[in-house]
Amino acid sequence: MTDAVAIQTDAIVIDGLQCSDFDRALMEEALHGGVTAINHAAILWENFQEGIERVTEWNRLFDANADIVMPILTVADIHAAKAAGKLGIIMGWQNTSPLEDRLDYLAIFKALGIGIMQLTYNTQNFAGAGYLEGKDSGLTGFGKEMVAEMNRIGVLCDLSHVGEITAAETIDHSVLPCAITHCLPKALKDVPRNKSDALFKRCAAKGGVIGVSLFAPGLAAGNDATVSDVVDAISHMIDLVGEDHVAIGTDFSLNRPRPGPWQDWANRDKGTGRVLTGFATAKINKPKGIRRIDEFPNLTGEMHQRDWTEARIKSILGGNWARLLGQVWHSE
Repeated sequence: MTDAVAIQTDAIVIDGLQCSDFDRALMEEALHGGVTAINHAAILWENFQEGIERVTEWNRLFDANADIVMPILTVADIHAAKAAGKLGIIMGWQNTSPLEDRLDYLAIFKALGIGIMQLTYNTQNFAGAGYLEGKDSGLTGFGKEMVAEMNRIGVLCDLSHVGEITAAETIDHSVLPCAITHCLPKALKDVPRNKSDALFKRCAAKGGVIGVSLFAPGLAAGNDATVSDVVDAISHMIDLVGEDHVAIGTDFSLNRPRPGPWQDWANRDKGTGRVLTGFATAKINKPKGIRRIDEFPNLTGEMHQRDWTEARIKSILGGNWARLLGQVWHSE
């Protein structure tokens, strides 16, 4: 059997979501961890103008660090990043707030490089409800138009922080598969942030992919979790939906201190309203053995120790994300 180091070296490794504050050192750390590409979901509560500013910030980073990082617009770009030894960045969002109430803004942001958009972030917006909204509205009329336009122009719809009813209706309405980029199962720990096995099955049944998160409050062992607990969650998901529909979405927020101003903003409704969770100030550890991006090989090693096939490990590390992105982006 091929050893874990060889599998990691050869694999396309895609992190389904981070909201880390990237600088050159963090890019280098990701490369040291063997990561090929990251969905950097920089948008939480921003409006249209602020959404443009986030794109501009990444363009500056691309220019200043062109020797080690590149934007990802197609699946071919992911393979090019791997071949060149560069880190690929997919510019993504965790909320569709920059669209405001303008459907035609979607194509503008797609043209600027946004490839993944989470429909809602925690609470209600024009499209539907987040998981922390008191009453789940379901997918709104405007939300249905938004999903149809995302399908048309090739933007992957993410449902990680979306309410259960809104998420289910989005999966049903979407012609193309959706993703749940960073989440954990309620079956292993029944907390609001986790999602039901029924929703995971619904997503996978239409070709979607679920990224298993490292978020300690959602893991059964909490802050005492290790990389083994993460692979237990991956194993549960494989048993539930099959290995072709499971991936990894670390949900790293590196370089964003907790407590700190960014965390406080992230955990208030629309950034300035009511406090939604205690996560901004709580002590939250990533699982031991995968607390930083450069520890990604430990995940590969744990999967390898369980005698999983090389094909399964490579699918979970990034192959499943690459397949889904190719389908949704209308690119190979």
